[in-house]
Amino acid sequence: MGTVFMMIKKLQEALKTNGRFDGALILSPENRFYFTGFASSDGFLLISADRAVFITDGRYIEAAQNQIQNCEVVLQQSAGKQLAEIFADMGVSAVAAETERISVADFAKYGDFLKPIRLIPDPLLDEMICTLRTVKEPQEIEKIKAAQRIAEAAFDHILGFIAPGKTEKEIALELDFFMLSHGADALSFETIAVSGQKSSMPHGVPDRNIVQYGDFITMDFGAVVDGYHSDMTRTVAVGAVSAQQKEVYNTVLRAQEAVLAALRPGLSCKAADQIARDVITEAGFGAYFTHSTGHGVGVEIHEFPRLSVLSADTLEIGNVVTDEPGIYLPGAFGVRIEDMALITPNGCENLTQSPKELIIL
Repeated sequence: MGTVFMMIKKLQEALKTNGRFDGALILSPENRFYFTGFASSDGFLLISADRAVFITDGRYIEAAQNQIQNCEVVLQQSAGKQLAEIFADMGVSAVAAETERISVADFAKYGDFLKPIRLIPDPLLDEMICTLRTVKEPQEIEKIKAAQRIAEAAFDHILGFIAPGKTEKEIALELDFFMLSHGADALSFETIAVSGQKSSMPHGVPDRNIVQYGDFITMDFGAVVDGYHSDMTRTVAVGAVSAQQKEVYNTVLRAQEAVLAALRPGLSCKAADQIARDVITEAGFGAYFTHSTGHGVGVEIHEFPRLSVLSADTLEIGNVVTDEPGIYLPGAFGVRIEDMALITPNGCENLTQSPKELIIL
């Protein structure tokens, strides 16, 4: 049975037992895709304990009918009327909406459509979906791995492209073109390629800044395959490095590898974050590690669980998370190293195969 079949079935089982609502209205593109395997900018997914219906307009209907196999597909004509009729036919009395992904205006509108059926803003639906999405099925993991192999090939390629005189924008575009021309359906996010002093900005935007001898270049990028994302970061040097650059790089690498060595089921995400933070703080750079250690990856580039000091999550078998500590010295340079890891029964599997030792081009 395919992954999307299992996901709808699992949500339906949760609908049978929660006692607070017996229907779900899925409006967000990400969750519609997760449950149906079909990507679209428009549509409604209606789920009850024993039925699922996907409604979409004429732009997508033929493709949806051809691709979606785990629920009914209906042409959208009068969305409000259809939502009310289908949920009534399902026999539901209370329908939950995605509280984290619906606007106040849309909630009011769809609530009016569904009367006398109640549309309720119950965060339990979001929790149910989050629980499903954070634990990846084997088919999902294979798609993430395929996306990561493309990103790694792009990294191998870019090492021969980077040279003094190239601009950050040229490097970013070269990475993008390579991934898109070697099997990526899309880019995971806008590629980051920042050099020199700009590498101290964790999410700096590549521009016409010219690479100089002695620069660090931090590149954060990823590919999408069949709707699933990859995410990796590498920092490389051009020509030579200073003693401080080498110290910072090796500190980040030690922190990153310490987290990888510790990742396992049952480890709190807060503790995972603290491992990286302790290594960096002990080396004297604690004030310059300015973001969390990692995040889940899947249908979206940022998912749960989050490896953060603020997280209350605990790692489970099947989580795919990034491990990406960094040190950023304002006005000087920065270093980030990022792998993706799959949580396994005995620890973790590093899904990233690109080298991490300091590369000087």
